[in-house]
Amino acid sequence: MNTSSLQRNREAAATELGYVFTFLLGVLLLTMFSLWIYEIETATRERWNEEAIDANMNDLASAVERTDTASRIENSSYAERVYWRSTEADESQFSLELTDTKLILHDAQGELDAERSLSGTASAPHTGIIDLAGVEAIWVVYHNGVISIELDRPMF
Repeated sequence: MNTSSLQRNREAAATELGYVFTFLLGVLLLTMFSLWIYEIETATRERWNEEAIDANMNDLASAVERTDTASRIENSSYAERVYWRSTEADESQFSLELTDTKLILHDAQGELDAERSLSGTASAPHTGIIDLAGVEAIWVVYHNGVISIELDRPMF
């Protein structure tokens, strides 16, 4: 006669626990890897934003200096188009201000504020405040004795 009885098999239980712990270790490692990759991506995006803004501000400051030079020529007008490199930041929060001695980028969130000093050697006052939402290019213009920054192409 064939009799069967239940036996306690501790080896099977240990194997099952090993599977569970291995699975949990895999989940932990994948979670740590995901967080690490997210931090790298965020840091890279922030660095790219800072570098793009730095390059944009340098290009604009150089254009303003060239416009200052052109303003010293009597009865002249001058316009220069400066391309704005886009960033991953929310540019609807950015505004750009031109004063006689500075070019200032205001970020409403305060993280990417930037400023460039200008020589202030122009024979004309500097003026202009523009919002940078959706901007592809900025015009630096000298016309009628005023140096300004504008979004639209000037029509002399």
